[in-house]
Amino acid sequence: MRQPRVGHAFARLLSLEECLLRGSDAMRTFAIGLLVVLGMLTVSMADAGEPDCRFDSESMLKLDFNTFDQTQGQGWRVVAEQTGCELAAADLIRAYIDRHQTNHVVIVFHEAQLRAKAGETERAIGLFSQARLDDGKMSAFGWNEYVDATIAFLEKDRQMLLVARDRLAALEKPENFSARDRHGKPMDIEWPPNMRMVDGFVACFDKTYAVAYDTCSQ
Repeated sequence: MRQPRVGHAFARLLSLEECLLRGSDAMRTFAIGLLVVLGMLTVSMADAGEPDCRFDSESMLKLDFNTFDQTQGQGWRVVAEQTGCELAAADLIRAYIDRHQTNHVVIVFHEAQLRAKAGETERAIGLFSQARLDDGKMSAFGWNEYVDATIAFLEKDRQMLLVARDRLAALEKPENFSARDRHGKPMDIEWPPNMRMVDGFVACFDKTYAVAYDTCSQ
């Protein structure tokens, strides 16, 4: 099987997810707010041709959560990196969720993104709705505004998309905000988080999710 090609930004996002899964409350608050700001789900495409989505499902489902969902070149990413295999990767994530009885917001969001890219719009909308957070700490980072904008785009509700976009744009940067990777090195993070992605939805409102996310938001 061809090895996935993973960029530097993707590696940095994995460190944010580690903060979310293992860090202190402050680290988790920072990490989830920036979870997809660098385009964590953006996958580089393999050579054109018929999709080859074959994988050892049992071996995949036996992986621990960190390996399956948080590690470069492992888990569902091995499948998603292959052209045309987004739906197969989404089904793999769903099988993993069912096997391990987990509904962690990160893995649910990943399934939603893959289904949206594969054209399963209604199912993706339902999953994105489950990715909203009740944690008041996250209001400062606009996570729910990003989720709302994504849902509005998929529902082709321009008015609600613009409302969510304006709410996100109005977020003030928290005092003493400083983004650092797991090695303590400063990270140049755009503010507000995910603004570029939402502006891509607005600019390419009539396009598919895959085009708006992968092309218009870059």
